[in-house]
Amino acid sequence: MGHSTTNYNLDQKFDFTAGLKKTIFTILIIGAVILTAGILTAALGGGHGDAHAEGGHAFHWYQRLYANLWINNVYFTGIAVIGVFFFAIQYAAQAGWSAPLLRIFLSFGYWLPFAGIIMIVSYAILGHDIFHWTHKELFDVNSPEYDKIIDGKGAFFFWPLEKGTFPAFFIIRMVVFFAAWVLFFNKLRKLSYQEDLNPGNQTWFQIRKWSALFLVFFAVSSSVSAWDWVMSIDTHWFSTMFGWYVFASWFVAGLSAMTLVTVFLKERGYLEMVNENHIHDLGKFVFAFSIFWTYIWFSQFLLIYYANIPEESVYFIERLQSDVYSPFIFVNLVLNFFLPFLVLMTRDAKRHGIFLKLICSLIIIGHWFDFFLMVQPGTLGHNGGFGLMEVGMLLVFGSLVTYVVLNNLSKRNLIAKNHPMLEESYHHHI
Repeated sequence: MGHSTTNYNLDQKFDFTAGLKKTIFTILIIGAVILTAGILTAALGGGHGDAHAEGGHAFHWYQRLYANLWINNVYFTGIAVIGVFFFAIQYAAQAGWSAPLLRIFLSFGYWLPFAGIIMIVSYAILGHDIFHWTHKELFDVNSPEYDKIIDGKGAFFFWPLEKGTFPAFFIIRMVVFFAAWVLFFNKLRKLSYQEDLNPGNQTWFQIRKWSALFLVFFAVSSSVSAWDWVMSIDTHWFSTMFGWYVFASWFVAGLSAMTLVTVFLKERGYLEMVNENHIHDLGKFVFAFSIFWTYIWFSQFLLIYYANIPEESVYFIERLQSDVYSPFIFVNLVLNFFLPFLVLMTRDAKRHGIFLKLICSLIIIGHWFDFFLMVQPGTLGHNGGFGLMEVGMLLVFGSLVTYVVLNNLSKRNLIAKNHPMLEESYHHHI
């Protein structure tokens, strides 16, 4: 370690003040009130809609609540696991620039145990209303509801049990993914805090090894979870690019959340060694991956558009020709591509907190709309929409995740002080 390290306080801890907690709880309460208002409006304003989009069943107000719970949990699960993913990438790639920011990335993983519990419990309660393939008559050859296509895909959900019974394979995957993500997160977290106690490179090499293992597991689990939790809602439809698409959406949202926390801490006088070059790097990641997301969005759309095969194009027709959802396709593209592209194009914009705060906040909302568009048309058909229930649920989830992340971030040092590349990070210049 060089002499320049003495200029910085490496034992800084984030002080999670009472005022900040109060703000987060206020947003939580406002969200809960809006959510309750949305539920009451839906329940009193006619609980039964017309025939359900997919199965001809009557529509109930609570199905909209369930769809919202699913959208938010899948979305914030992604942001949490992306924090661990981005942390692991820094070690696997031997990156030096990010040394003072590693704890921020990692802190998002604290939401994963909560996300896992919510996902498993909510599937048990609302799986039947969200996933069309859970209806057992679809697999019964003698039933008028029998669906040959879904029956053909049945083993993917129900193996090794009888199709249409208990979706053992689906549940096993869900439990295994969350268990593994939490185990990897805990291992990386312990090693990262161990690095504070042990000078030298020993711990760094261990973290690198575990990071590499996590990345391999993440590559498979993130794709399969996208097929399970989102794509299987539209059971007839499939896209070979869907795993990439969901990953891209999660990644941009996660990068934006990590950037917001970094800028937030920097403005409060923490992370004094993080300069505008580091901020610029985060801005470049957000800029680059919003373009990557658009590339995947357009590639998927274009392939389906010019092949014009009914079982593929139905996905976009449901969304583009719907009075409920078609405006949100443009909201999605404007918030997630045009605004980030135009605002972050210049070098200066990527180095200034005000631009990054604006764009990252819009991207987090924009990618929520992306998941809204993936889930609602398949679960609610034309009975869906964007209203009080959606706003309330987003505020409730957003404030809870923020609280968990910041609360855990405040318990340890903000910076991994024995990281072998801190010196490199001090001289980071682009």
